This record gives sequence, structure tokens and C-alpha cells, in this order.
Amino acid sequence: MTTRYRLRLGTRQSPLALAQAEEARDRLCEAHGWARDEVELVEVVASGDKILDRPLADIGGKALWTKELDQWLHEGRIDASVHSMKDVETLRPADFAIGAILPRADVRDVLVGAGSLETIPQGARVGTSAPRRAAQMLHYRPDCVIVGIRGNVATRLGKLAAGEADVTLLAAAGLERLGEISVGTPLDEASWLPAPSQGAIGIECRADDEFARAALEAIDHAPSRARVMAERALLEALGGTCHSPIAVLTSVTGDRLSMKASIFSADGTERVDGSVESESTALDAFRALGRDLLDRAPPSIAELFAPGA
Repeated sequence: MTTRYRLRLGTRQSPLALAQAEEARDRLCEAHGWARDEVELVEVVASGDKILDRPLADIGGKALWTKELDQWLHEGRIDASVHSMKDVETLRPADFAIGAILPRADVRDVLVGAGSLETIPQGARVGTSAPRRAAQMLHYRPDCVIVGIRGNVATRLGKLAAGEADVTLLAAAGLERLGEISVGTPLDEASWLPAPSQGAIGIECRADDEFARAALEAIDHAPSRARVMAERALLEALGGTCHSPIAVLTSVTGDRLSMKASIFSADGTERVDGSVESESTALDAFRALGRDLLDRAPPSIAELFAPGA
């Protein structure tokens, strides 16, 4: 007997992406009383998983994580796509809708290879291809040297073990979802700000697919959606790209959000900070913070952003 799927969820093939898709499926089945085999996980090979020898910013940016899933969603080969929201472009196709944001996990970065920023050896090689992590590290530890490392969690840990870098940085949420919570030391998010939308899983569907939208609405976590949408509004105003070192921390209290954000020069020597508190639905307040940061940014920072692009 052939299974009749209620939803087909598209996902990248990395272990972390599959873990996130499994969480999405579990939440859907629990919310609707479906059997697990009524939600199919459809694995799609993303360009970003094929090219690992160059920084993402040099080969097409965040679109390399989404374009194949987008194509399959457009063609109706899947009903929804499961994404790490920090990897999703700020401006999305008009015929797509973010149907659900799952409860956001730990937003912190984890330092692997040293117990703290202060105990990183002098002149250590820090393995990362993320402009935010590179700029923040150079801001706090200008003696360190950044070396490019890309790949999934296992690949990056393997490169660290092989001596390609002395320390590296990983997302706590990813480690938690892979059952690797004992790896490294989480950094205080109040001083080492995370990436926009870090730790958040989003599920996107076609805007005109009423069944998928209704199914996803049942697992949408309103506080997490509020934080993610506020951070994406900040990104929109900044014109942030994969070259832009942007760090942001947002907390929610009732229907209000508090956001603090920083933007950096690539070498970490210059930094502009700002904060705002507003109702969670007042996205213009978070866009205004982005514009304010850019208005105060020196050329070394402003050149890394493309507002209005």
C-alpha cells in the first residue's frame, strides 16, 4: 500500500538539516495527530553543501542554501522547506510564506579549543568563514589570525582536530540538535552577540497553499517568530549581505522586544552599537535601528552594507 503523504518537507542533506527537519515533522505530527510516515522528508542537495573550499560570501551568499529548495517548492515537488533562518535571505520570493518558526533554541556561539576568549593562545589561528565571528574575534583578540573553515559541524571539528586551526566557533543550537552539547564553551550572548536568527528553524511554503499554511500555523511559536522577524527587519534596513558583520541579541517580554545590535569593520577595529525597545509588531522600530547604525558607521563599516539593494 502506498503511503499518502499529507506534507512533503524539503530539507538539505546535512546531519544538522535532517535533525531540524525531523523536529519539524515531530511537531507537525504531534499537533495534528498524524502518523510519522504521513510527513515525508525530501532530501535536496544544496549548492552550499557542494562547494566547501571557498567562503560562502565569495560564491553566491545565502542563496546557495535555498535556491534548490526554492526551485522544488516552486515546482510543487515539495510542499514546504525547512530552513535554518540565519541562512535565509532577507528578501524572499513573493509567492512564498514563512508558515512557521519553531521555538528558538540557544542563540549562543560556542568556543571550541579554548575555555574562554582570554585563554586563547597568543597569535592563535581561529577557524571561521563567518564575517561576524571573524570581526568579533578580531575586535576582542586582534592578535589572532583568521583562517577560513567551512563545512558541517563534523567537518569543522575534524579540521580543528587535524590542526588546520587552533580554535573555532560553532552555534550552540546546532550542537544541541546533534547531541553534541559537551563540545566547547558557550560564550556569553550579552557580550558576544549572536547572528541574526541564530538558533531558529523556519518552515516556508507556497503563499497560496491553504492546507500547508494551516498545518504550519499550528506549530508556529509566536515569541520566536517575533524575535526572528524583528531581526530580519534590522537586516532589511542594513542591507546586510554575507560580507556584513552583524551581531544582534533580541529578548521578548510579553508583547515587547528589546534588541541590541552591533556592526563591525571586517578587521574588527571599528564597531557601532545601538539598541531599541518596542512592541513586537512595530517592525519599523527595528528598521530604524538599522538605519541609525549605518548613519553612525565609518566608511570601513558602511562599505560592507548595501541598504536599499
